[in-house]
Amino acid sequence: MAHGAHESHTALIWKVFGFLSLVTVVEVALGIIKPASLHLTSFLGTSPLNWIFIILTLVKAYGITWYFMHMIDEQKWFRRSVVWTTVFLICYLTVILLVEGDYLHEVLTPYIKWDY
Repeated sequence: MAHGAHESHTALIWKVFGFLSLVTVVEVALGIIKPASLHLTSFLGTSPLNWIFIILTLVKAYGITWYFMHMIDEQKWFRRSVVWTTVFLICYLTVILLVEGDYLHEVLTPYIKWDY
């Protein structure tokens, strides 16, 4: 693309919007339905349903960063440094929250009735 030329990204914006909307609809549907096989079992410290939400949220964050923050047009090393750092920090935060939440659940179980 020549300097100063204008290229319409309308089709790309609609595709990204459609993809992000589809992922959001899947998240909302799973949150409303809450299948017992995904919600009442445990896998790596939390339910598989929570892992699905975490993964879909990371996919949406990656898509937003990639297209709407224009990472697709940046150099490879810069894209990787931004995206990999963000994904690492989100995964780290997720692990910390799951570990601390499990600890609090174990410590407070004798004192609190969990009715949700």
